[in-house]
Amino acid sequence: MESWVAAAEAAADVAGAVAREFFRTGVAADLKSDSSPVTIADRTAERAMRALLTARLPEHGIIGEEFGVLRPDARYRWVLDPIDGTRAFITGRATFGTLIGLMDGDTPILGIIDQPITQERWIGVVGQKTTFRGPLGGKPGCRPCPALAHAELSCTSPDMLDAETMPRWKRLAADVRRNSWGGDCYAHGLVALGHIDIVAEADMKLWDWVPLVPVIEGAGGCVTDWTGRPLREGGDGRVLSVGDPTLLPEIVARLA
Repeated sequence: MESWVAAAEAAADVAGAVAREFFRTGVAADLKSDSSPVTIADRTAERAMRALLTARLPEHGIIGEEFGVLRPDARYRWVLDPIDGTRAFITGRATFGTLIGLMDGDTPILGIIDQPITQERWIGVVGQKTTFRGPLGGKPGCRPCPALAHAELSCTSPDMLDAETMPRWKRLAADVRRNSWGGDCYAHGLVALGHIDIVAEADMKLWDWVPLVPVIEGAGGCVTDWTGRPLREGGDGRVLSVGDPTLLPEIVARLA
């Protein structure tokens, strides 16, 4: 595991160098088939990560947002999102991040959330406490939340909620202290630092959630689908990050 963490950190380093090179330079964005934006920074960063991981761990598989699957039958598979939050990136906001995860079969065992502009990095390893470093301060660990009425709720964008999921999300939002929009993976990192209690999102792909699981679980929280079950490859993309797991039954009831 130590060598895998080192490889993941090296991959985050090269992706971060690319992101910093292009950040706030006015890069053009193309639209993918799902109408989400992609830039030269996304593609260059993923190529750099794939090259590094392939050189260090040639037997491992890779699943990347921009360039698909390599060695799909490998036991260990890296899951990469070079810039999670491309909309934030192209509008000059430092709330995007690089996501790097490692799966053993179907189980996430390692995850990194990296924000290369603020130089903050979360590292989660299965069975270990999450670590965090960054010049802005913060201590890893989800906070207790005594009741749903005290909870801070977040979601990246209302655009990820459709006609079915929006009313369910609003039922949850009606019973929390506050809700806020924006943040992409950065909001999930703030769950692991004890500043946000719930992130409820939909339309999440494998590379969006695999890296989050070890980070948030290692900080004392939980990551599930909207029914409270473990996330799985090929699921419906509805993801809950919860800082205090005792709130999970109440959250699930409102999202039902």
